[in-house]
Formats: sequence, C-alpha cells, structure tokens
Amino acid sequence: MKIHRSFTGLLVLIILFFNTASAQKNKPQQNFKPSFESFKAYRIPEWFRDAKFGIWSHWGPQAVPRQGDWYARNLYMQNGPSWASNTYKYHLQHYGHPSKFGYKDIIPLWKAEKWDAGQLMALFKKAGAKYFVSMGTHHDNFFLWNSKIHKWNAVKMGPKKDIVGIWQKAAKKEGLRFGVSEHLAASYTWFQASRGADTSGTLKGVPYDGNDPQYQDLYHTKAAPADKGWLTKNTEWQKEWLARITELVDNYHPDLLYSDCAFPFDSIGRQMVAHFYNSNMAVNKGRLEAVYNCKQASQGMWAEDLERGVMDSIAAFPWQTDTSIGDWFYREGQKYKSASEIIQMLVDIVSKNGNLLINIVQTPEGDIEADMIKTLDDIGKWTAINGEGIYGSRPWKVYGEGPSTVQKQEKGQFAGVKDVRKYQPSDVRFTTKNGNLYAFLLEKPVTDISLKTLGLSSAIAQKVKSVEMLGSTEKISWTQNNDALVITQPVNIAIKHVMGFKISFLQNE
Repeated sequence: MKIHRSFTGLLVLIILFFNTASAQKNKPQQNFKPSFESFKAYRIPEWFRDAKFGIWSHWGPQAVPRQGDWYARNLYMQNGPSWASNTYKYHLQHYGHPSKFGYKDIIPLWKAEKWDAGQLMALFKKAGAKYFVSMGTHHDNFFLWNSKIHKWNAVKMGPKKDIVGIWQKAAKKEGLRFGVSEHLAASYTWFQASRGADTSGTLKGVPYDGNDPQYQDLYHTKAAPADKGWLTKNTEWQKEWLARITELVDNYHPDLLYSDCAFPFDSIGRQMVAHFYNSNMAVNKGRLEAVYNCKQASQGMWAEDLERGVMDSIAAFPWQTDTSIGDWFYREGQKYKSASEIIQMLVDIVSKNGNLLINIVQTPEGDIEADMIKTLDDIGKWTAINGEGIYGSRPWKVYGEGPSTVQKQEKGQFAGVKDVRKYQPSDVRFTTKNGNLYAFLLEKPVTDISLKTLGLSSAIAQKVKSVEMLGSTEKISWTQNNDALVITQPVNIAIKHVMGFKISFLQNE
C-alpha cells in the first residue's frame, strides 16, 4: 500500500511537471510594454521571412472617378501643382463645384458590384502570393471595415459590405496570411484642403463642403495653423487614431498591420504597437505572429517598409518594399508594370533580405483588367518553377554581381523601383536555402554564363558539386575555374523572364 501511494504521488508530480512545462511553453514569451526598450525583444516571425511575396488591395471610393491617387484631396486643390489642379478641373466638369458636390458625394457612388474576393484571391495565390493586405482606411477617413465608432464605413455606405472581413475570409480559405493597411494617421492634416475655397473665379471665397459642420466626422475639424506636417501634432486626434486602429486590430486580429508613415505619434503609437503584438499572442496561444510595417528604420522592432524603394545591400533586419503595378488607385489609360519587371524587382529585393508587397489595381467596380490577369498568370508560371529559390530563402554572403551591383544604386523611400531599372544578362542575384545556392539571371543570357563570385580564387569560393536550371531536365554543362563558375548557355531556354539556377557544393561547404 505504501509503495502504491508512493508511486501514485510520483505519478502526480510527473503530471504536474509536464502540465507546468506545457503551460510555460504556451504562455506568451513577452508581454510587450509601450516602449522601444520592450520592443527590442520582438523577433520578426518566420512566416513573414519565408513568404517573400504579398499582394495588396489599395482600393476604395477614390477609385470611382478613375483619376488615380489622392482624388479625395486633389478635388479641393484649385491652385495646387498640375497633377492636383487637373483633378480639381476634372471634378468641376464631371461632378460640380466642391462647395456642393465634394468627396462625401463620391462615396455613395462606390458600389463594388463586380468584386469577387474569392475569385481574385485564387488568382493571387496562383501568382505566388503568400500574404494579402487589404486597405483598412486611406487618408480619406473612410473605413473599409464594420466600424461601430465611425459611421463613414463601407458597411453603412457605398458597397454596404465589410470589405476587410470578406477579404480576410477569402485569404484564409486560400491559406494566405492576412494584413490590413492604415493611412489614417496622415488623414488629419491631409484632408484640411477640403476646408478651403476657390481663390479665383465666379465662386471665389465660397467655402468647400469640408467647412460644413455636419460633415466634420469625415473631413475632420480645423487644424491649428502650425499643424501642417504629415502627422498631426494634435493629441486629441492622435488618441482618436489610437481608438480607431485598436478597433480594426481587435475586430480582425490581422497577421500584419501597415502604417503609411514613420513610427506614429510617439507614446500613443507605442501603445498601439504593444497592443497589436500582445493581442496577437493572445489569439495565437502565446506565439507572436504579428508583423508591423512602418516607414522607419526598425532595429528589428518591426519590419521597415520602403514605399516604391529598395535597399542597396543586404539589410541586417527583414524589410519590405511596397509598390503598385500602376497608380495607387485606378486611373484610365495607365501603364502597368510587366511580369518581367515585377519578377526582377522581387528577386532583387529577396536577395537583400526583403519582401515585395505589390498593389494590383482594381477598377471601381472591383474587378481587375484582362492585361493584369495575364501578368499575374505569367508571374505564377515563374514562381511555380523558381519558387524554391525564393520562398523560405535567406540572403547569401553577397546579394549579387554584375554592372548593377557596382553602379551607384538608389535606395530608400521612393528610390530604386519608381522607374523601371535596366539590367544586363551579367546581372545576377543570389539566395540560399538548405545549403544550396540559387543564382537568378535578371536578363536572358546570350552567351555562356560567367559567375565571377563563384570562381575558385574568390574570397568566398566554394567547390561546386552540381548545377541545375530550375524547371528544366536539361543536363547543364559547367566548369569552375579560378576566375568564375562558367555555365554553358542552355540549349532550351523556355522561360521568358528571370532564369534560375540551383548550385550545390561539395561537403555542404
């Protein structure tokens, strides 16, 4: 009996030990406080580092006039730069004067009647996207989610649909990670143009509709004279922003949250990010899966975002380029980037420890144009063949070789991808995974391929064991000399875009 009791006691202790160990394993590893010191414990999750390629829906009522980005502001810019004043003139001709017909009247015209989130998400997945980001709200202060604290939202007006919720459901069905973007932080000063008036003409001095008190919850109240920066100095507005973005996070628990600004509002911004990280751990049983993007160097505390920009070398911390296949909002007659240009951009970014998030422009009705569907299909055919050297890869010892690596490269916000970069067949980008090296030629070769970085006399030389061309069964001939690894030009080059080679080394060197 004593033996039985001792055994029982021991069994209870063992069970308690494993239960405690399991609880410790599942409990949050870090309860983030609203401080940069606390954020230093953050680690960018592996899903984001592995994903590499995301697609963004930068969409909303501003697509309705088919005039591109910033319509909600530019319609009030009689005397702005030409790209803004042209919007004012267009609005005057097609809708009337902004003292009577303003942005509030554009919103009901957005119906999204051809939008099929499931069909589009299937296209995005087939193209190779591993995450999808929905617009939450642009600078127009119109919410695409089912808000209980702001009446200007897509459930109550316009499409009368929970755009964010429907996108999220479609993304989950296709197995894509889901994110939301918020541009609200800049809205408070951005939208002050709606409070102006014409300075010339027959309606000179007549206040625009942003001055009407009954619409202040859309256009915001009047800013202080000195409050003209991208981010407002008004602490009450900052607190309002916090409440609204907290609602967005709490309603949908996204994997990724993007802010269209540098780290916002100091201590108030830190409250938001701490809540985002902590609430994410709460819904993921202690695992931190959240990624926060903003346009500021991160030191690893979030993932830095570069709008229409790139790094010029391998970054110490994972980062992201955000850009668009064309204009940010739908504009008639716009020229879109080709599949080749997007693939080149993707490979260059991934080689430098980055991700590409690209906006696929939707019509006001919600569908996408046929040429864009063809581009997505071409990207998908490429990722199906070459994805093993992209997804889950990490930067190699150097990011690449060729003329583009020695010429001065633009870097940072709005630099490097705004205009299409011109590459040569000798421009190569490298990634690595599972001990293998992947070499991507940014242009189709016209002669034998010479990889100088892999010459035996190179400071980072490794002895090559084998070379394969991704997506091909052709036996590849190669020689590793002191000066270079020379790959004989393949006979059959079926791919129209960037070519990928898988290179393995002797003894996993």
